[in-house]
Amino acid sequence: MKISTCNVNGVRAAARKGLADWLATEAPDVLLLQEVRAEPEITEGILGPQWELLSEPSRIKGRAGVAIAVRRGALSIVDVRHGLDDQESEADSGRWIEATLSAGGESCRLVSAYFHSGEKGTVRQDAKMAHMPRIATRMGELLSEGGKTLVCGDFNIVRSKSDIKNWTPNHNKRAGVLDEEIAFLEEWLDAGWHDVVRELAGEVQGPYSWWSQRGKAFDNDTGWRIDYHFATPAMASAARDFVIGRAPSYDSRFSDHAPVTVSYSF
Repeated sequence: MKISTCNVNGVRAAARKGLADWLATEAPDVLLLQEVRAEPEITEGILGPQWELLSEPSRIKGRAGVAIAVRRGALSIVDVRHGLDDQESEADSGRWIEATLSAGGESCRLVSAYFHSGEKGTVRQDAKMAHMPRIATRMGELLSEGGKTLVCGDFNIVRSKSDIKNWTPNHNKRAGVLDEEIAFLEEWLDAGWHDVVRELAGEVQGPYSWWSQRGKAFDNDTGWRIDYHFATPAMASAARDFVIGRAPSYDSRFSDHAPVTVSYSF
């Protein structure tokens, strides 16, 4: 089963810039989307009838939005959970959706998540840090349930200097590279979650999944690794290989994020 996650930075814009071409080439069985920024019927029209769409749009028009798209005939959808918890504010909406999928007598739970981006010293960072403990609670619940569970998405946090090209000028100076944010990811890993791509890639620099639109960040591969597959032990043991769908050139990208695809064998 091939599972791809990508922050599309607006699905309508991504469609204009080549999303369909990438889908045809990569052919994932499941597509987890973040920052969709469109109503479900628009996303359905873009993806086409071969996909069954589960969507959680933001209550703020044109913001956030997450989705799970399942290729018809690949898996069956057993159940769906919309949103993280009952404390959700408008700003928190469109950031969490879960679905249990089954095939051949086996099942797995998939999550598409979009964490706040934040900005150090602002109310945006306050919103991010208020959201993180609630995510941590749900991560704990999912882990304790056992079985095959995968939380994918744009976490907007790097884990270490291996996950960002320019660590020193950004560490504890910019959102996404703050120790208080990184601590959450490390606590989840210590509890039993697996960072699938890091385990498959090994202790190398990168591989990055996001590059600033400014300057020559993409051309110089000055990137950040902020898009993850976090798996329970049973799910992580099924991971076989990964691909970062980095476009061949700046002008051929359909998003400022690259899709992160992992193949799982059941």
